[in-house]
Amino acid sequence: MDSESNIVKLLSTHMLRELAGESSYSRGAEYFNEGRVYDVHLENDSVLASIKGSRVYRVELWEEEDGELGYSCTCPFYRDTMTFCKHCVATGLAFMSRENNTGHRPSKQKAESQLSTKDVEAFLEAQDKSSLITLLLHHAKDDEQLRSRLLLEAGGTGKKVHLPTFKRAIDRAVDWGDFVDYKSMYEYSEGISKVIESLRSLMAKNHAPDVVDLSEYFLKRLEAQMGMVDDSDGYMGDILAEVQELHHHACVKMKPAPKQLAKKLFEWELHSDWEVFYGASERYAAVLGKEGLKVYEDLAEEEWKKVPSLIPGQSDQRHEGRRFRITSIMEHLASRTGDVEKLVAVKAKDLSLAYSYLEIAELYKQAGKTDKALEWAEKGAQAFPKQTDSRLREFLANEYHKRKRHQDAMNLIWDEFTDFPDFEKYKLLKTHAERAGGAEAWKQWREKALQSIRERIEESKRTAKGKKYLWNSYDHSDLVRIFLWEKDVDVAWGEARDGGCQESLWRELAAKREAEHPEDALSVYMSLVEPQVRQMNNDAYRDAAALVKKIGILFKRLGRAEEWNHYLSTIRANHKRKRNFMALLEKIELS
Repeated sequence: MDSESNIVKLLSTHMLRELAGESSYSRGAEYFNEGRVYDVHLENDSVLASIKGSRVYRVELWEEEDGELGYSCTCPFYRDTMTFCKHCVATGLAFMSRENNTGHRPSKQKAESQLSTKDVEAFLEAQDKSSLITLLLHHAKDDEQLRSRLLLEAGGTGKKVHLPTFKRAIDRAVDWGDFVDYKSMYEYSEGISKVIESLRSLMAKNHAPDVVDLSEYFLKRLEAQMGMVDDSDGYMGDILAEVQELHHHACVKMKPAPKQLAKKLFEWELHSDWEVFYGASERYAAVLGKEGLKVYEDLAEEEWKKVPSLIPGQSDQRHEGRRFRITSIMEHLASRTGDVEKLVAVKAKDLSLAYSYLEIAELYKQAGKTDKALEWAEKGAQAFPKQTDSRLREFLANEYHKRKRHQDAMNLIWDEFTDFPDFEKYKLLKTHAERAGGAEAWKQWREKALQSIRERIEESKRTAKGKKYLWNSYDHSDLVRIFLWEKDVDVAWGEARDGGCQESLWRELAAKREAEHPEDALSVYMSLVEPQVRQMNNDAYRDAAALVKKIGILFKRLGRAEEWNHYLSTIRANHKRKRNFMALLEKIELS
């Protein structure tokens, strides 16, 4: 059996749906039905196609050695996740449709009658040099990307790099003259990546000094452009990192004057809003050497003197960004020495937050200075007695437990619980109570905690009285979660029935009560169908249909077939215009 017929036999709608998932399969089917797939053909044992999306994407499908379906796509989703995307689905459907329409599978003769990249390669090899030059230049007139690529190749040839050509290429790639929206970001970043590749080629040709110059120019242009792009997917962060990596590599090769490099790196790191050259004292340490590091440290110390100390509750909002950056620089320098006291001195210049005390306590703990760690944690708790950082309280409570000061630990954790009396803090309280005195201790704290949660609910009810937008701020969701966590489903059900809870909890309760209390589960499922259908989207319809099926199974189990038929007829009558939902209801089969 030849490999071409294998790929035909391998493809099926079931396989496409399984690989893509329901959502991507549906979108891929839409693309296929809308005629977005073209140039579908077999080449070198693979199915190839082009798909019209927000731009044109190329898809390839092939058979792996283990008989599984291999796939790739040039779209951002595939690049980021390496998963079977809607474009792969559309390609598979288009190819299967083509083969079904011809009525037979492709033979080797059919596949070989189509031109491939190997045929193009053979054609080019047969041409003389002047013909190829003419062909290339002819296409470069109409293809801006090709023309730019040729100019860069020409500009990097020989002993001297033509810097203006490369800078113009950077300008064209970075500045589109308008805001770059989310849909255009992949194409935009691809254009920038091509210029980065050209700089890598210069590195390979031993043009390190020019790469230093060009990468710095590149970074300035990128920083200026950051406010003009929708970088929701983080392309620009990767691009900035790549250009900085090039700069560092070039500096390692070039070995620039250390003093000048130190000044440049420090100024850039201090003023950049995008963390360009962040941590330069560590990354460039070998390039700077002792001489360069001394200049860098002196500049940092001079700037550090200008930074005011902050006490609890103070802020320095006017200089927040600059303060953060110089603090980061000083932390990196202190870390290089390995002296914990130097690092603490840097941290201690800003004690405006409870977390600042925790950071210092953790530094001392890591250094094995546990008494000092405890001292700083206690200072933080004293400086922020109310609504403090929960991580500081937990750190201090753990230190108290280690010293058998269990009551002190429980006092802290109780304060944390009363500040935030919810399910997560309930679990935290249990952990510390059992550590302090086992099951008996927890029994006492548990009753106290449940009472506190109930009081909070009652207070919320009083506060929300007459305010409709606060209707759900006092339901019993936390109590339901707690009793479900404790595996007391009956009590959890009672709390939900008396005080209400979130939909996800109703679903969980219904699932747990189906076996012994089918009537309870039935009432929950019936209450959830209409809200789902009203959302009027396919995912909600699928969920509603699944609920209807559960309802039917429960009616059947309870021997109430007539009620089920009446209920199903009512649902169909109420939503007969929702064709997608109706189609799903038609498929319901009760086992």
